Amino acid sequence: MAPIALQKGGRSHRVSIRSRSRAPCPHICPGQRLFLTFVFQVEVDKKLTGSAGEHLVCGVLAQFNWAATLTREGVARTDVLAVNAETSRTVSLQIKTAWGKTGRLANWLLGNVLLSTAPSEWYVMVKLEGPAPAHCRYFVVPRDHVAAASWISHQNWLTDPSATPGTRNAPQAQARVDETVFVSYENRWELLNESTDDVPVLLPGLLREWALRERVGMPPGHPWRKTLPDW
Repeated sequence: MAPIALQKGGRSHRVSIRSRSRAPCPHICPGQRLFLTFVFQVEVDKKLTGSAGEHLVCGVLAQFNWAATLTREGVARTDVLAVNAETSRTVSLQIKTAWGKTGRLANWLLGNVLLSTAPSEWYVMVKLEGPAPAHCRYFVVPRDHVAAASWISHQNWLTDPSATPGTRNAPQAQARVDETVFVSYENRWELLNESTDDVPVLLPGLLREWALRERVGMPPGHPWRKTLPDW
């Protein structure tokens, strides 16, 4: 008899029961002890997933000598403020967290990314993989790089001439970007010590090719709109 599996919380429970059936059965014999394994997986609330990402980022920052604190809920564009204990440099970070199955590409809803007002604004994309406690990956990206990636990726998709007319209408506010776009920023915590104006662009070269297309370009007001940097 095949084991029964229930999903709830990543925990496994083995249950022993004894068959009392007297009827002949090719799978279960009278008196035979059966073992059933129950695996439980709790679906975590999206708000709690975001909270988990923010706390995890604070924990990593502490390991790199940053004193980090969560901002009050509702503060625009900043989830975590951090001060370097050695240099007193201050950075603000917006955290985006995605939780999925192991091996599956993560993507984050970025939408209309507000542009930087200071060279100390960052995003940290958090990827949680597998059941709790999940494996964590972090992508540390300057805010204006995220704004460019979100716009370029979405506009290229939206205006793709090979797409069937009328089938792609999602606004920029619904733009999603997957981890392949930010892979070169993974675990680049040392970049936080630099001005975002001096951080090299580590986006895929394909995005630069797309940005040069008239139908894609750069978002209004973006500092790269006048001169596109090399990457």
